[in-house]
Amino acid sequence: MKKKNVFSVRRMAIIGILGAISIVLGMTPLGFIPVGPTNATIMHVPVIIGAILEGPFVGGFIGLIFGLFSIFKAATNPTVVSFVFLNPVVSILPRVLIGIITYYIYAGINKLGTKNTNILLYLLWTGIVSYLSYGIYRNISGNQDFWVLMMNIILIIIILIFAYFTATKLNRSLDLIISTIMGTLTNTLGVLTLIYLFYGERFVAAMGLDPNNVFKIILGIGITNGIPEIIVAIIIVVSVISVLRPKRIENSKVEKDINRSKDSKNPRELN
Repeated sequence: MKKKNVFSVRRMAIIGILGAISIVLGMTPLGFIPVGPTNATIMHVPVIIGAILEGPFVGGFIGLIFGLFSIFKAATNPTVVSFVFLNPVVSILPRVLIGIITYYIYAGINKLGTKNTNILLYLLWTGIVSYLSYGIYRNISGNQDFWVLMMNIILIIIILIFAYFTATKLNRSLDLIISTIMGTLTNTLGVLTLIYLFYGERFVAAMGLDPNNVFKIILGIGITNGIPEIIVAIIIVVSVISVLRPKRIENSKVEKDINRSKDSKNPRELN
């Protein structure tokens, strides 16, 4: 049995493409989408996609690129809190773990199966739609940006469409949804936990907030950022993987058929 080459041309190409996408998202407004009452960062999404498609090595490597870019951005375009991202432990470690954790969650769910998951999915979609609806309410009552309002409405429509299709195709969606949630939480909670441990009071003080409420403030940031990031990540990852995965499965079947035909010829060649 041949070992897969972790440095194959295909894998390195995917690492380069998805790593570049992550950098572009970080350098442009495309990486920040208004969802609910806050904005969602989607720079971690290429890491999740790479991990699901090609495994933990590819996902981890894309996460490394994401982390290195965070350090570069903090050094070249600093803000009042950029000092925390100059620490490689904060910038790189959680981003590498995104790819590793996402893959093993995804693989584990596929092994366990997806029985009795209707209630879980319905609760998930209900929670997401409720959050988006609250964002619409806040937008209307506060007379905020029209485009933010439209983005929330569009996302609700997309979520309802997803809810309809995933209700009939659980086996093709639940593994992606849960692994995407865990990958996103690895990024959000991982970064914020390390900030709390290394820079807690200094980080909060830099934002002009009360250093005595470090835990509550950082927890609040995790909730307000984590939820919208999960929403957008689910939409993007499920959409992209649903398109790419059938092709990958078809290609793997072709490779298996070729290998079987070779194996069947070997005994004849020996005679």
